[in-house]
Amino acid sequence: MPEQPTHENTTGGAPARVFADRHIGPDPSELDHMLKAVGFGSTTDLMAAAVPESILSTPGGPAPLRLPQAAGETDALAELRALADRNQVLTSMIGRGYYGTITPPVILRNILENPAWYTAYTPYQPEISQGRLEALLNFQTMVSDLTGRAVSGSSLLDEATAAGEAMTLARRATRGKAAAFIVDSDVFPQTLSVLRTRAEPLGIDIVVADLSEGLPDIEAFGVLVQYPAASGAVRDPRPVIEAAHERGALAVVAADILALTMLRSPGELGADIAVGSTQRFGVPMGFGGPHAGYMSVREGLQRQLPGRLVGVSVDNAGTPAYRLALQTREQHIRREKATSNICTAQVLLAVMAGMYAVYHGPHGLRAIAEDVHGRTVRLAEGLRARGFEVVHGDFFDTLRVRVQGGADGVLQAARERGVNLLRVSDDIVGVSCDETTTDAQLDLVLAAFGGKEGAGAGDGAAVALPEALRRGVDYLDHQVFNTHRSETSLLRYMRRLADKDLALDRSMIPLGSCTMKLNSTAEMESITWPAFAELHPFAPLEQAAGTVALVRDLETWLAEVTGYDAVSLQPNAGSQGELAGLLAIRGYHRERGEAKREVCLIPSSAHGTNAASAVMAGMRVAVVACDKGGNIDMDDLRAKIDKHGDELAALMVTYPSTHGVYEDTITEVCHLVHEAGGQVYVDGANLNALLGWAKPGKFGADVSHLNLHKTFCIPHGGGGPGVGPVAVRSHLAGFLPNHPGQPDAGPHTGVGPVAAAPFGSAGILPISWAYIRMMGEQGLRSATEVAVLSANYVAKRLEPYYPVLYTGKGGLVAHECIIDIRDLAKKTGVTNEDVAKRLIDYGFHAPTMSFPVAGTLMVEPTESENLQELDRFIDAMIAIRAEIDRVADGTYDAEDNPLKNAPHTAEALTADDWKHAYSRSEAGYPVPELRLNKYWSPVGRIDQAYGDRNLVCACPPPEAFGE
Repeated sequence: MPEQPTHENTTGGAPARVFADRHIGPDPSELDHMLKAVGFGSTTDLMAAAVPESILSTPGGPAPLRLPQAAGETDALAELRALADRNQVLTSMIGRGYYGTITPPVILRNILENPAWYTAYTPYQPEISQGRLEALLNFQTMVSDLTGRAVSGSSLLDEATAAGEAMTLARRATRGKAAAFIVDSDVFPQTLSVLRTRAEPLGIDIVVADLSEGLPDIEAFGVLVQYPAASGAVRDPRPVIEAAHERGALAVVAADILALTMLRSPGELGADIAVGSTQRFGVPMGFGGPHAGYMSVREGLQRQLPGRLVGVSVDNAGTPAYRLALQTREQHIRREKATSNICTAQVLLAVMAGMYAVYHGPHGLRAIAEDVHGRTVRLAEGLRARGFEVVHGDFFDTLRVRVQGGADGVLQAARERGVNLLRVSDDIVGVSCDETTTDAQLDLVLAAFGGKEGAGAGDGAAVALPEALRRGVDYLDHQVFNTHRSETSLLRYMRRLADKDLALDRSMIPLGSCTMKLNSTAEMESITWPAFAELHPFAPLEQAAGTVALVRDLETWLAEVTGYDAVSLQPNAGSQGELAGLLAIRGYHRERGEAKREVCLIPSSAHGTNAASAVMAGMRVAVVACDKGGNIDMDDLRAKIDKHGDELAALMVTYPSTHGVYEDTITEVCHLVHEAGGQVYVDGANLNALLGWAKPGKFGADVSHLNLHKTFCIPHGGGGPGVGPVAVRSHLAGFLPNHPGQPDAGPHTGVGPVAAAPFGSAGILPISWAYIRMMGEQGLRSATEVAVLSANYVAKRLEPYYPVLYTGKGGLVAHECIIDIRDLAKKTGVTNEDVAKRLIDYGFHAPTMSFPVAGTLMVEPTESENLQELDRFIDAMIAIRAEIDRVADGTYDAEDNPLKNAPHTAEALTADDWKHAYSRSEAGYPVPELRLNKYWSPVGRIDQAYGDRNLVCACPPPEAFGE
């Protein structure tokens, strides 16, 4: 049995129930039942048998964790409220890519705060993801319309990383030998910094130039301009775009999504690629994130798009249906040849931004933009009347104002009036208006500037946009953006979409390697508090004292539980944590004069992002074979180490292995790599099987990234948000990410930023802070033990029906197990895909299909599912095995059976022309309890190949769904 945490309620009244008991699904009697099934007397005995003693921090037992004693929900929320009270939320007029916005309450409550949306997983099983896929198609349509480009992806991480992805896309898409990427000097500083971080390992030369004076005479594969510029100036980018095209380069335009409701689109102006952020479409600043970046491309570049692309196909009844298109997670296809590691996107925030456009419609968005622009014009008129020079005559929402007496006095005067402005230089102040700006705030800004007394804001009647760039309302004409004008209508639309999906609020999602555990309401509650949500990432740090304290707590706690010495929370996805960790290794070798160390060894079973990240970090990938047990082939590892010798930079390995096994050889693997002068990167994707028992930083690893959206309870949100901190031992600490906009965000010797914001997606860090604070040492250890017990319980019960592909010592698995369908497929023609789709009829999301082994299913039950739900899943799998046997013995036709035709829709089962040999009840109600609680897939099995041959990436007209 797990040791039971205790908690005294310090707020008075009855003792609080320990939070760990709420987080962990099985109760003590259920744990006893599960332990008997796997043959152990306690979870401690199970862990001692499963986990190699060589990795334990304490011989023979769990690892001590120096964490605060577990707090109850009420106490943890009170502590978070105290931290929030230490923040000062001033009126932000800093701009620089982050703006105040109003989240419509109907979207706040029914998307961001709704577990039907935030607990959903990435839509890799499209039949049960039609709601979020439609919402993402709305987002893509919105981006395509506003940017004027044919194809848009379904979200990137932020504007700066979107620009980085555009840079590498341009390089892939141009065939010349040019190594230069030209960047206008008037771009956001954080974008330029991320571009430099991304470019240097790839041998790309970033050339910064004032493109208002024309394109420099150098050979380049791409050009980036900001529109409007970072200074606020609105310039016509066509001369630069045309000059780039004449030289065979691609033109990238980083465009403000709200400004595009008034400005001609990048596509109309000739841009090949448009990138940006959708933050100001209803997503709070959150001290930097998470926010959905965007990218759209011209026709012909769609197969180069990184990340996700939602498309339209048809199901087996010919009905249009949505799904992910073109296998855009290219790292899983191309692996070591991949040039993008984008995996987690920012889907939940993309859904919010898309719904913001649905809520306001084209004319509502235009009215917001006109209001923002009008106030900016009024402010400019008022400043001029007071004797100040407004540097640019054409602008949208941002001014640069020259102050003869120096900028600092104005900044201080504004701050005393509750307003943050931007210090651009000694004598230039930046001011940005947004959706939340009021007339009273304009008066405060004018008073802070001083100058001639009595001059107020102007009337704002003028338009400060070049005539040639002004745009009519020629966008968002699809019905979805012009229908839901009342809250009743929008509420029902969002409910209809949510009802189509299968998320964690409905049933277990047993996805291996994805750790779909409870995201408790207490963990989620504080992220919408204004004191956290409305902070600008470049506000003075003393105004964010509470958030910074939370960040420091989390850094300390994560270092403690992993055994490392330093942590950076800046990476805003696991893939970016991988990149940051490998860049740290690269920087370490280079500082030691060993720049030739550039080979990264990666086992063949590794996550696809690993190889892509290594390539992005300037390394060459060498694949290490795995043996028949799924473990690293030690002979091949030694041979690869010998082969690469003093070129060896790192080994990148997942532990426990991607096969769900605690490999006995991990400490020997680390020793061999270190002996050869390399560093060991342990992918933290499977940390849920180690926490409280072993620490990677103590058993031989030098660096890990951690998935806060897996082990530490940030919800998956339909495919994002995520946070991927990077943790390192002391010798790598000086090479963690830093940020030019905030010196305290990282070491001055760091590798540069890997995200636009200094502290990454700081807005959701309270979730993981609350999880650790409420679980404490014993709770975290219990979670690990129950996760491992649950996986072994599932494996033990299913073993008579399906082979478990890989096990460790004693026939045990770690926190997940691989169910092998391949032999059954050979004998019956029933594939793992058929099993996955049939599980939908039983009310389950499928396990992970064909990863890391084709033809298999990888199951991870997590610690949050109780025995009833585990048994319900196991019973479904056993019943499906009986159906497979009926195919094998000829009772079911080999092609016309419930497995091949799954999932079955309500429409199909109620149709007059049922033509199948099996009954309707066998199809729709394969077990009796489904008659009481049934999820119906909204579409039948989707034809993926059809959708790739007939690519449609924007909202089809309603007529497409007619008869």
